[in-house]
Amino acid sequence: MNEAVAANPAETPTISDFARTFRRIQAEIHKVIVGHEQAIEELLSALFAGGHVLIEGVPGTGKTTLVKTLGQALNLSFNRIQFTVDLMPADITGTRVILSGADGRREFTFQPGPVFCHILLGDEINRATPKTQSALLEAMAELQVTVGGTTYPLAPPYFVMATLNPIEMEGTYPLPEAQLDRFLFKVRLGYPGEDELVRIISSATGPDEAGVIPVFAAGEAAARLEGLKRLVREVIVAPPIEQYAARMVRATQPDNSRVLGDMRAPIHVEAVNRYVSFGASPRGALALILGAKVRAMLDGRANISYEDIDRGAPAALEHRIMLNYTAHSDNVDATHIVEQVVKSVRAARA
Repeated sequence: MNEAVAANPAETPTISDFARTFRRIQAEIHKVIVGHEQAIEELLSALFAGGHVLIEGVPGTGKTTLVKTLGQALNLSFNRIQFTVDLMPADITGTRVILSGADGRREFTFQPGPVFCHILLGDEINRATPKTQSALLEAMAELQVTVGGTTYPLAPPYFVMATLNPIEMEGTYPLPEAQLDRFLFKVRLGYPGEDELVRIISSATGPDEAGVIPVFAAGEAAARLEGLKRLVREVIVAPPIEQYAARMVRATQPDNSRVLGDMRAPIHVEAVNRYVSFGASPRGALALILGAKVRAMLDGRANISYEDIDRGAPAALEHRIMLNYTAHSDNVDATHIVEQVVKSVRAARA
């Protein structure tokens, strides 16, 4: 099937519609992006869960190309912001300018900034000052921008993907914890393997370019995507699963010895108490559940399992864990902490 999906946006989608659409978007992205299967699945999971994504990877691993290709596959408006140290908040949100009308009268008119789109790529967001970084907070959390005392809504769907360069840290500004928490997932793009590198060389230096075919028909993309996002919210979550997700988040918090609900054995993770200053927030639990709902639908299920929670823990929790000085001196990262948390919570359930 080589044409965009044309369907009535008013029709209620089914689980099979969701899985089919998800895999088609995946396939279109893989026409351009070689490898990174898990990263692309997590990226799309965040999109359908209604969250935003932080992408971390060294230069040249395809971060910008990945996001641009996603915009083409979805047939939605796409903007890119290259963050630099001299970028101002008004450069992102827009500003009011004086324009002259046909009658010669001058008045203030709002000129929208690049945040007014469906898919926004914030490239190397840690190069901007905290003041500029925080200009995205209102857009990400409330789908609106306030300029000069006037609030301007953003049209859904709205999806922000920000990239981080973990190598060149000189002249960068770490994202505030409040803004890190706004990202549903953190996705890592590593170096490609040798076979993948050969495929990249062949495709990038050849005479033909991969043609990305939009999955949604023109004018229907926003409505179709919003319908699929609503379907994700309808996936059933049993109370024990909710409690399991809550317990996993609580286990990331140091000095946690409280028993949750009817869970009898408290979770005590030595690595957390030794290396973590602040654990994941309640948004971490929401990220676990929403990501699990997407994974359940991809498997054709209308309810989520414990394994869905475990699989989504790294992307949902790692960027929400603040490590202390001891962790840095012992070369312990958030990945290790989350692995220990998942292992401990799973063992307590068994």
